[in-house]
Amino acid sequence: MKAEEKIEKQTNKDEKEKIKNERLLVLHNDDHHSFDYVIDALMNVCEHDPEQATQCTLITHYKGKCDVKKGSFTYLSPMKKALVERKLKATID
Repeated sequence: MKAEEKIEKQTNKDEKEKIKNERLLVLHNDDHHSFDYVIDALMNVCEHDPEQATQCTLITHYKGKCDVKKGSFTYLSPMKKALVERKLKATID
């Protein structure tokens, strides 16, 4: 096996492992908070721009939940905590 093939196989393995470890921060719908409140929370916590925060808020409202951020558990955990502290329902899937 050539060195290039070994590097390519290792790279593919590393990418698959990274994808396997990626999680989703999911915002769940509630009927208690205003659209503006949720939009502000997504902009402050997840660093969404206003358009992205608005779209995620609408998706959450109409579909019941929305993936608002992707990353490792350790990256997403503080964001989930911050959303929950704002009385929003969020999970890491």
